[in-house]
Amino acid sequence: MIKYKNYIIHNRMYLIVCLLLLGGCALFGHSKDNNMKIKKGDTIPEIILPDQNGNSFDLKKEAVGKNIVLFFYPKDDSPGCTKEACSFRDQYADFMKANALVIGISGQSVKSHKKFTEKYHLTYTLLSDEGNKIRKMFGVPTNFFGLLPGRVTYIIDKNGKVRDIFNSQTQVQEHVKHALSILNQMN
Repeated sequence: MIKYKNYIIHNRMYLIVCLLLLGGCALFGHSKDNNMKIKKGDTIPEIILPDQNGNSFDLKKEAVGKNIVLFFYPKDDSPGCTKEACSFRDQYADFMKANALVIGISGQSVKSHKKFTEKYHLTYTLLSDEGNKIRKMFGVPTNFFGLLPGRVTYIIDKNGKVRDIFNSQTQVQEHVKHALSILNQMN
């Protein structure tokens, strides 16, 4: 009987370890981009959402003649998102030199975005995608068994075509480096 119980305990622990490893891959950004609806080479759809000031922001109208760096992030004021947002802020002059408009999108409210922008002196637009309509339209993957909204950056040219995509939940500062690298190749 004791051997049988040890066998069951061993198999349960093995199953838990396997699930944690699978979840860890998703959590740490090793998810596949296969399910993303907007892919490299696609033209982005129309995006009209409220910005952090509550104004209607039409991306196509605002981005005429500019490249776009569109980054989806999980949540205002969380540690990883704050680090990412501040990295975009700190490199904002480089994005301006690359003639790029930086736009962040998450599912929080206008009020949350306003507070986040003011707290960290963010120099670019945040769009409120309550209900995650645009996130779903792009097919931004979730991580950790679908519990955590994904972190994906799209680098888009002046014609609205996606030139590159960077998808990583944990390499938050790499989003900025990767976007600048692609923009420099485009110019």
